[in-house]
Amino acid sequence: MMTKRLYFNTDDLSMTTTVHLCTPTQDGEFEIMLDATLFHPQGGGQASDTGTIAGIKVNRVLQTGDTIVHLTSQPVNVGPAFIEVFAEARKLHTQLHSAGHLIGSYGELAGLRAIKGHHWPGEARVVFESENAASAMLAEEIEQQINAWIAANMPSHTSEEAGQRKIGFGHLPAHACGGTHVVSTGQIGKIKITKLKEKKGQLSVHYELAGS
Repeated sequence: MMTKRLYFNTDDLSMTTTVHLCTPTQDGEFEIMLDATLFHPQGGGQASDTGTIAGIKVNRVLQTGDTIVHLTSQPVNVGPAFIEVFAEARKLHTQLHSAGHLIGSYGELAGLRAIKGHHWPGEARVVFESENAASAMLAEEIEQQINAWIAANMPSHTSEEAGQRKIGFGHLPAHACGGTHVVSTGQIGKIKITKLKEKKGQLSVHYELAGS
């Protein structure tokens, strides 16, 4: 069953949708399938949204093919249901993901190639592929430039190329992404580069939101 992924086109966090299936799992949870969802699933480097369906807490959200699976600890009745995404967690995931895109752009401008982004709270990092990459990047310089782009409050822009959704900020290049993002970089708040780690030709740039 294909789930309409409304988080691609709206920042709304609540709506009424339809529960099509509620299936118990061997782990004692329930898999909830919706006609349309605002919940972002775990994937693409972004942590899963949490929230409620008909007042029942959603523990995590996964994607299986074209279907978004919402996992709960209690069953939910089939039929119309009000869903709500928890705002604070979504905001944090969105800020971290957008900051990761800026770090990726910085590395690419320095001649590196971003190969992985992991934007989870407490373990956020962007990984670049390049020999001797650390010699080309300094934590203080990365932090200064990213915070300058944030202060510039550059607007985000969404496009589609060869069937792929692409996200960019201001004059920076857009990248294929299925995640959620801030409307403009000023919403990220300052970031701090916590560590640079180079291993086997890869450089990991670890970061967090300043004050988090």
